Amino acid sequence: MFSEYHDVQKIAKDTIEYIKTEIRPGMPLKEVRRLCEEEMTLLGADSFWYWDVGAFVFAGDETTVSVSGKEYTTSDRVIGSDDIITIDLSPQIGDTWGDYARTVVIENGCVVKSSNEINRDDWRYGLIMEKKLHDRMMDIVNPDMTFEELYYLMNEYIKDEGYINLDFMGNLGHSIARSKDDRIYIEKGNNTKLGNVSYFTFEPHISVCGSKYGYKREDIYFFDNDTIKRL
Repeated sequence: MFSEYHDVQKIAKDTIEYIKTEIRPGMPLKEVRRLCEEEMTLLGADSFWYWDVGAFVFAGDETTVSVSGKEYTTSDRVIGSDDIITIDLSPQIGDTWGDYARTVVIENGCVVKSSNEINRDDWRYGLIMEKKLHDRMMDIVNPDMTFEELYYLMNEYIKDEGYINLDFMGNLGHSIARSKDDRIYIEKGNNTKLGNVSYFTFEPHISVCGSKYGYKREDIYFFDNDTIKRL
């Protein structure tokens, strides 16, 4: 099972690296979506598990938008020479899911390769904060922690760091299942232990209160001999 999930997640990771080389100022978001979905198919994805949308793409002040895939439409927005873009991918092979998201920054017409190299302070801090959230999560989780406990601990950390959770349902991730309806979430009231699922995502979608811009980073995690690992 591990190899199946590793392979489909690699499709998503490789597609993000690919699209970073293709994004240009003046490119419509619909073209970014098309290129991502085409690349995932070429790499072996046979479908897209989240409402048949392979790539959710937002830019600029759209990056604070949180919406169900059932309601998502790609806007007519065009990428600027200085812009921020969030891309969330959901490739599938058979009934095996990948789930991977990154926020990408363009400055002076080029994708910035490292978060630390971003010139604009708020964008740089936001992407660095996303990495800190994932590092913090990995430091505190264990198989006996419940989804609810992780929800409260990480939302408290987000608030303490001066950010807010933008997710439309208030959650921070979900289990990786074989059907959308079987997912359980990092949310209030979910007393399932993290170790009781094979894989789960951590995908904080954050912003600073009053800001026009949001940030997202998503990876799939699992426990190996009680040690948390990233897929």
